[in-house]
Amino acid sequence: MEDLKERPSLEETLDQAAAVGMTTAVWARLTPDKVAVVNPDGSSRTFAEVNAVANKLTRLFRQHGLGKGDALAIVCSNRAEFVEVQAATLRSGLRITPVNWHLTADEIAYIVNDCEAKVLVGEARIAVLPEVLAQSPNVVLKLAVGGPIAGFQDYEEAIAPFDGSDIPDPVLGNQMMYTSGTTGRPKGVYRENPPVTPSSMYALRGYDENSIQLCAGPAYHAAPLAFDIRAAMGAGAPLHFLDKWDSELVLRTISEQKITHLHLVPIMFQRLLALPDEVKAKYPVDHVKYIVHGAAPCPPEVKHAMIEWFGPVLSEYYAGSEGGAGFTISSEEWLKKPGSVGKRPALLQVRILDEEGNDCPPGVPGGIYHQLPPGGGFTYFKDAAKTAANRVGDFFTMGDVGYFDEDDYLFLTGRNAETIISGGVNIYPQEIDNELIKHDAVADSSTVGVPHDEWGEQVKAVILLKPGYQPSEALAQEILDFARKALPSFKVPRSLDFVHDLPRSEAGKVQRNKVRAPYWEGRTRQI
Repeated sequence: MEDLKERPSLEETLDQAAAVGMTTAVWARLTPDKVAVVNPDGSSRTFAEVNAVANKLTRLFRQHGLGKGDALAIVCSNRAEFVEVQAATLRSGLRITPVNWHLTADEIAYIVNDCEAKVLVGEARIAVLPEVLAQSPNVVLKLAVGGPIAGFQDYEEAIAPFDGSDIPDPVLGNQMMYTSGTTGRPKGVYRENPPVTPSSMYALRGYDENSIQLCAGPAYHAAPLAFDIRAAMGAGAPLHFLDKWDSELVLRTISEQKITHLHLVPIMFQRLLALPDEVKAKYPVDHVKYIVHGAAPCPPEVKHAMIEWFGPVLSEYYAGSEGGAGFTISSEEWLKKPGSVGKRPALLQVRILDEEGNDCPPGVPGGIYHQLPPGGGFTYFKDAAKTAANRVGDFFTMGDVGYFDEDDYLFLTGRNAETIISGGVNIYPQEIDNELIKHDAVADSSTVGVPHDEWGEQVKAVILLKPGYQPSEALAQEILDFARKALPSFKVPRSLDFVHDLPRSEAGKVQRNKVRAPYWEGRTRQI
């Protein structure tokens, strides 16, 4: 009889599977009929069904000669196929890049080409995909979900002929998210060695056989992808997708579906808190065990209100697509250190540097620099100059500013003025200026983020006109309409100011921080 002590534990089994991208296969074997994904329309897939599709997709990729190191781009909303494709790339060796499907055709095509995608998975609701395909000559496999797309093969028909049993030779895949710089096009954050989350991490977050996950944010965004989708896949928890934000629907789903784990951003907190008391009273939330939040700073009064409502179940993180040590802080810790994003990590160093590169003492703000892990961590894909530009020795910065207190807790006081965070979404103003400057009346533009009570920041264009043009409401509207033709809606300025001059450095560069400063006067927390 086999010695039971020699059998691997579930934790060991999951860790071994994660190392080759086969975690979903373990859950399919242990809980084949358990729901893995619930779509916004209520339809669902089991773990066995998701796993079978992942195996079929892997065999389809291999039929096209695709394997380790090849890239796949997915342009898709919150639906089960997103999870299936993610599971397939994890075991097929492919590198997945999720793309914001609200971008313009040119912006999507740029990312598809830059990441060197040979597979493009797109959703029929995204009308620009035929235009994207026309600009993406290197894509060899095009799969359409949710209906037909010109030039694409139907997803279900494409995988139908293939065997759904577990592939015998899985190869761990990779992931590359795109993050914009302050100038130029967005860049892929590339790691040669894919990080693998140990199953013990899910236990620390309170996952068990009764856990149920909610994804209320966009699947293509790094945080929902990590904390909702990948977490549910790793922990074997059902994942409930919502398609768009509706405060009462979110609260009702949390309550009625007994959601235990979810990721939110501060604007979502504010919208939930803004619901009438009688609406909140209808939906018990005492079963929620873990709410993780980050992506944008959270006003202390908002976080206090959420902890009072949901209990001390909030866990805040501070990190970026680039990686680094990462900060976390529990509700209990945060109540002792309101406004902090966590204590100095033990493994990798974090430094606060002044403009000359000197370390700042406690309480003095400076640029936040994170130590790269052994081996170098990440590079910006095909951009050595950008990779080098954000580094000081073995440390890199995401452009944030903050300080450590005397107890080694980090507080954010601001960030590089080039970046706007509106509702938890990064917006890079140079991209907007690049379009505004094309208008015949515009001599120069400096787009900045200005305070907004709900969104944190709102996009404002500050415009210097060419000689012969006079400021007017009509001209402002004309310039904004011009921008709307070239930019996705979330990047279009919500307001526009005309100025007689723009502050410049000795080198002639517009000093965006000086343009921004007057709008933030009286705000002590310039974030």
